[in-house]
Amino acid sequence: MNPACPFCKIISGELPASIVYKDELVTAFRDIHPVAPTHILVVPNKHIQSVSQVETEDEHILGRLFSVARKVAEIDQITAGGYRAIVNTGPHSGQTVFHLHMHVIGGQHLKFPMG
Repeated sequence: MNPACPFCKIISGELPASIVYKDELVTAFRDIHPVAPTHILVVPNKHIQSVSQVETEDEHILGRLFSVARKVAEIDQITAGGYRAIVNTGPHSGQTVFHLHMHVIGGQHLKFPMG
């Protein structure tokens, strides 16, 4: 855990959040600035700054990020229409909190192309 990281503070319960799912590897909570009706962040409980800092021993965590993305999409009933699972890496991508996280976004028709 990184004591300065807001996502670590959410995981530990130090900061409030609307938690959708939590287990021993990941926590999922609603984004405070949603861009669609469903906008959930899925984060590893272990502090990993970004994809660029992922190590081989973190592979089981990455798999859980994807399976929980599916689970929260099912909870919000957006699987039939589809959704995006986005991971930004670094400042040029738009990453503003440097704790690896996946955005699960859906519940409406999303614009294409991205970028």
